[in-house]
Amino acid sequence: MQSILIKPDAIGSLASTLCLIHCIATPFIFITQACTMSCCADAPIWWQSIDYIFLIISFFAIYRSTKTSTKLEIKIALWLTWIVFFILILNKTIQIFFINNNFTFAAGILLAILHLYNLKYCQCSNNDCCATK
Repeated sequence: MQSILIKPDAIGSLASTLCLIHCIATPFIFITQACTMSCCADAPIWWQSIDYIFLIISFFAIYRSTKTSTKLEIKIALWLTWIVFFILILNKTIQIFFINNNFTFAAGILLAILHLYNLKYCQCSNNDCCATK
């Protein structure tokens, strides 16, 4: 359990990847459902709520990651990407504008990549460097 709390970037990257798999699988699952039924082709509410569970997990992963990151640019990029990701998922739910799903996929992939980069290159080597930031 302690190692999970120390590596929030690993959790964030995993959550982003699982979210991406969830988003890619959704059309295939519900296309088959739509072919068998003529009504109710939309995803159920419980399936759509998984998006928000991933957003919450990624929020806390980014929050913890930015506390131990040594590069301000990565901290800013993580938060900006999360905000864009949040807006894209919120827009997918309430459908204010038509935005291609590829933008949501790209934001999820970028978030996972930023977490992996932060995990590999931007971590404090001891607790002293992060205590002052």
